[in-house]
Amino acid sequence: MLNVVEGLLIFITVAESVLGVLGNGFIGLVNCIDCVKNKKFSVIGLILIGLATSRIFLIWIIITDGFIKIFSAHMYSSGNLLEYITYAWLIISHLNTWFASGLSIFYFLKIANFSHHIFLWLKHRINRLLSFLMGLMLISWLVTLSQIVRILNEYKMSNRNRNTTWQLNIPKSEYLTYHVLLSLGLIFVFTLCLITCFLLIVSLWRHNRHMQSNVVGVRDPSTEAHVKAIKILISFIILFILHFIGMAIEIACLTVPENKLLFIFGMTITGVYPCGHSFILILGNSKLKQDFLKVLQLLKCCGKKKRLRTP
Repeated sequence: MLNVVEGLLIFITVAESVLGVLGNGFIGLVNCIDCVKNKKFSVIGLILIGLATSRIFLIWIIITDGFIKIFSAHMYSSGNLLEYITYAWLIISHLNTWFASGLSIFYFLKIANFSHHIFLWLKHRINRLLSFLMGLMLISWLVTLSQIVRILNEYKMSNRNRNTTWQLNIPKSEYLTYHVLLSLGLIFVFTLCLITCFLLIVSLWRHNRHMQSNVVGVRDPSTEAHVKAIKILISFIILFILHFIGMAIEIACLTVPENKLLFIFGMTITGVYPCGHSFILILGNSKLKQDFLKVLQLLKCCGKKKRLRTP
């Protein structure tokens, strides 16, 4: 049975998961409609659609894995279900990593203002750069997948001979190595976002210093774009740190299965990233924000009509 605190944390986790699915679904739907209307697929539109879709699947994996471990841990006894969820998480996390990296690079190349020839060369080849990044992520995924398959098969075979539960016999050092391999893509995107955020701040500082001699006290569109992009990237970094801390707590709790409260707390923190960042993207994008306000206004009007019809 769950105590009050555990029940409250599970309620928060479910609520943020529902909001995350709705928020990411809204982002994906709006961009899909735009692509159909314009009969043209833009780079930023495809990135946002892919990011929203991958985060919806990521939310479902977090919830499914967490609820199985809390309420039906015996389902993982054979190792098969855990293996399937591990593979699904590996694929989705790498996709999410690529789309998040692509979004950071897109903001940086479109908004930052540097005169260096390498930056200018990359700015005019953003599509090729994103394709190259996708190739790197595919290589990383294949290398990680091969290592994970090897580790899982080795321990399944060794524990099958002992007739015991395979995941309970993995040494802690090997288990930590196993999860570090799974997190390589996450570490990559975090490092990339730190670099792009730092370079955007440098670009903003140089731009403001240049504008002080021309327009004093007035914010030009370029400055606004810099500030908005930096806010989105910094919020992403903060939420991603929370996501990583939540994952670390969940992993640590697997060695102490009695501490259910700490595990649920870790699951709640892990879900903040795919949920919270979707609404930050909506509020940071003028078109998404405008469409979101229209939907809220429509829901408000529908609510008023229902109240008027109620006798």
